[in-house]
Amino acid sequence: MKKTFFKTTVFAAAITTALTLFSCSDSDNNMMDDSYQRTITFENVVTPKDFVQSGSFQGMGNPPVIMPGQSVSIKFSAGKAQALMFATMYGLSKDWFFASQQPGIKLFDANGKAITGDVSSSVLLWDNGTKDNMTGQSESKPIMQVPNVNASQLMKLNLAYDEMSSEFTLTITNTSGGTANETPFSPGVWAVSNYNGTQLLNSAPFFTPNALSNPEITDIAQMGNIDKMKAKLMANTGIMTGLSPTLVVIYRGDKNPIYEMGKMDNGMGLKEIAQMGNVSKLQNSLKSFPGVKGIYVAGSAPVPPGNKVMTSFKANPGDKIAYATMFGFSNDWFYANEQSIDANAKGDLTSKTSLFDSGTGVDQYPGAGNRQALFGGTPQSENMPISKVGTQYPVPAVQNVIKVTVN
Repeated sequence: MKKTFFKTTVFAAAITTALTLFSCSDSDNNMMDDSYQRTITFENVVTPKDFVQSGSFQGMGNPPVIMPGQSVSIKFSAGKAQALMFATMYGLSKDWFFASQQPGIKLFDANGKAITGDVSSSVLLWDNGTKDNMTGQSESKPIMQVPNVNASQLMKLNLAYDEMSSEFTLTITNTSGGTANETPFSPGVWAVSNYNGTQLLNSAPFFTPNALSNPEITDIAQMGNIDKMKAKLMANTGIMTGLSPTLVVIYRGDKNPIYEMGKMDNGMGLKEIAQMGNVSKLQNSLKSFPGVKGIYVAGSAPVPPGNKVMTSFKANPGDKIAYATMFGFSNDWFYANEQSIDANAKGDLTSKTSLFDSGTGVDQYPGAGNRQALFGGTPQSENMPISKVGTQYPVPAVQNVIKVTVN
């Protein structure tokens, strides 16, 4: 099923690619008009993955199970509408496992406030349906809740939250000791589903209740072996993003009118692009900027993966081109050309493009930060120089997110 990638409807770009124009004026000196026309295209080429983050946990012993009385903690980031899914084997069973409710542990309330404290009611105990509970003989039944066992009495879940980073800490404690269902927990796995502004990309992580199991969850439920699930999660985890409409500027001179590396944001409107994808303020500010000859906007709505926007522009020999578009699932990042580009250039300009931090908002995990515009938030203000985005987060390479071409 094709997924919708923004709340805003994406309009198809209806711009006809223009051929290079070369005309002759009939005025006084019969001078040649040496202007030319090009079309620049910005394509979102990111590959959407089901999960924005995932990982595993285990006990400290050998084997690394979590015994009664022991705890483990995991850290992860999330924004409104996202949830945490996890799974671990009920060790003294044929094929039972603990897992949170679908699509995972609820992390924010209806008002967008983080849920903290005891969330043990979110965990359930499941029968994988692949082994008879008494004999251990193979069977093929759908995954069902184990009756007459209160999972929250065997496992305590506690959530803590750091608002600045939008990072949660979940502590899992084995409280089964002394109960009729005392058991160790196996190593486990966890994941946070990607959110596209409308829905989670995977609303039933790991397994589907009332349906037959799969090899990955079966290995956990029968043997406490998380290898297959870890490999599947790794292949399906990654940061994705939308792009904003792109501001394109034709100018003369050595100074890029959109930004200056190492300088503070000048208040002309780059912040609004980097934080909200809104090009209007900078578009208006640049109308009186020295050397600016033309200002264009490619697109009128967010650009989801697999879509592209374009605009035609007019320039003369000696003119340069600059552009900027928001890394949509961030607090204040933008793509722009790092190198100076001749406006007469043709072909693929992606290699001249870099990802920048505008320095106007505190960063959170891309696509999992509650202060990001994706989740209706406003970044925590900061005042740092414009810089290239570093390696703090596993952001895909530029060429795996955006493609810029001129023809």
